[in-house]
Amino acid sequence: MSSVRRADAARADELGGRSLAIRYAVLTVVSAVLLSPLVFMVSMALSSDQTSREMTFTFFPSEFHLENFITAFTSGLPIGQFLINSVVIVVFACVGMVFSSALVAYGFASLRAPGKSFLFMVLLSTMMIPGEVLLIPQFVLFRNLGWIDTLLPIIVPNFFANAYNVFLMRQFITRIPVELSDAAMIDGLGRWGIFRRIVLPLMRPILFAVAIFTFTFNWGYFFGPLIYINSEEKMPLALGVQILSATTSGAQTPPWNMVMVGSLILIVPMVAVYHFGQRYLYEAGLVSGSAGLK
Repeated sequence: MSSVRRADAARADELGGRSLAIRYAVLTVVSAVLLSPLVFMVSMALSSDQTSREMTFTFFPSEFHLENFITAFTSGLPIGQFLINSVVIVVFACVGMVFSSALVAYGFASLRAPGKSFLFMVLLSTMMIPGEVLLIPQFVLFRNLGWIDTLLPIIVPNFFANAYNVFLMRQFITRIPVELSDAAMIDGLGRWGIFRRIVLPLMRPILFAVAIFTFTFNWGYFFGPLIYINSEEKMPLALGVQILSATTSGAQTPPWNMVMVGSLILIVPMVAVYHFGQRYLYEAGLVSGSAGLK
């Protein structure tokens, strides 16, 4: 009987090993397909100006003109200014979105008020409104405020929270034991003190998660700057890369190597932020996903 069990275990291990090998093979093929555009982008970014004009790019890099990345900032191309504008946008957007969403979520999760549940459902219902419906009213509002051709229409809305982020944070806060707040109140700590000294430190994973979401959205945001910004020196990198690919005539070839340099500069920070912050996304996803809507 023991020999039969050992044979069954060996057979199961063999089947498990084959299954694992097949999974890794499939994942390797899928990863290669998904990474192929990035490899071609790197090859174009490292190409010479002549190769860019003649459009004789190769899939794998055959030229290594690393000076293209220096030229992008030292020549007449305003990539440096585009990058500064993007940094300004994402810094203020992350600060505004994280703080406002946390404050609103704490109110919905902890404060007792009549009609709180109804207001929360109204807030969630705004997620069903398409952004295109609000496009013209928002443009008219920002025009009347004199904000057109500034970064304010992109930055300021982040200081008024977001329904999805409020929902995530509220679900996270409901997992924090109420006894902590009650004990703090007995010790004489007010609502603001409880929020600042107890709730916010415990919300660290979801705060980082919302900051990552806000960063990736605003760093690659194209539609808003396209509508509100007219001056080239105020454009973020996502819009500026598209401007670099524009030409004055149909026969003129865009500097594709410089365009790909800008595209890599646009992509690398998002990949880095996700790589170093995925632990917080995992932690926030576990807790927020397990919390019920109360």
